[in-house]
Amino acid sequence: MEDKKAESTNRNVKKTNLLDHNSIKHVLDESVSDIVKSRGYKEDVRLSNLKLILGTAIIAVALVAQFYNKKFPENRDFLIGCIASYPFVMFGFFDYGKYVVLNGVLQLILYTKEKNAILFTYPPEGSFTSTGLVVSSKLPRFSDEYTLTIDSADPKSISAGKSVQLTKSVTQWFTKDGVLVEGLFWKDVEALIKDYAKEEEPKKKK
Repeated sequence: MEDKKAESTNRNVKKTNLLDHNSIKHVLDESVSDIVKSRGYKEDVRLSNLKLILGTAIIAVALVAQFYNKKFPENRDFLIGCIASYPFVMFGFFDYGKYVVLNGVLQLILYTKEKNAILFTYPPEGSFTSTGLVVSSKLPRFSDEYTLTIDSADPKSISAGKSVQLTKSVTQWFTKDGVLVEGLFWKDVEALIKDYAKEEEPKKKK
């Protein structure tokens, strides 16, 4: 019985290569998402779905262009048409100028909306707030300082809380073997979520 418990514990252990910056951030970001969702916040995947749809459209057009039955330069006009029209699969426009504008706007939205975000959420069910969260993280290269930020998904909303932030060395959460001490990490992240909830309370009372 004890052996089975030990096996189960080892299976759930999150371990990373402490020399791999991306691996450390991935493990922490994944854990943050689990913690936030365990507090009743449902993930909002609309932006992710938009990116997937756009990516699928781009791949489809690329495949058509690749296997078109004419070779360059005979297929030059066709290739130009593919390059100019791929976003129109999304928007239904067939004007090159509109393509440039819409594609630029889409890229701008993705850049300004997503930034360092690792999770977008809806508000918890049964809560008074009408906005979800935007959870962002940063772990600069050659640095051990991990920064976690929680913002409102709609900062202009009357129920939006103020941004809260946590910055801490990753050495506080990992053993020398690269195992994440989840108890300590969960405690810090949950404290940050509670801090954000406190920032929302005054606006609820008004």
